[in-house]
Amino acid sequence: MRKLVVLLTALLLSASAYAGDVPDISIKDLKSAIKSKKVVIIDANGSESWQKAHIPGAVNFDAQKDDLASVLPADKNELIVAYCGGPKCHAYAAAADAAKKLGYKNVKHLSAGITGWQKAGEKTEKGS
Repeated sequence: MRKLVVLLTALLLSASAYAGDVPDISIKDLKSAIKSKKVVIIDANGSESWQKAHIPGAVNFDAQKDDLASVLPADKNELIVAYCGGPKCHAYAAAADAAKKLGYKNVKHLSAGITGWQKAGEKTEKGS
């Protein structure tokens, strides 16, 4: 039992350490990037949530995680923004990690998530 507790603690610490490795982006800065068409947004909330509401143009990570490279740009310096539910959600880390493993160097996190986006009065779209 003690080994299990130690292992779980180590996993939690490594996950939280990784989460701090992805810089945050504000809603305002994300809107600017969207306007300039210089960003790929990854929604890590799961397919059901993505179907209900996501940031316009956001990739459904749940549906694309096995072939994420096909929806990301060739330029590894392009801005990639991952998000999930809100500030306490850490599901974005899997999407950010996947992009980093593919060699993307400019990966950011919208910590406000979809709830913050909606509270700010920003538009969402439904899945197809």
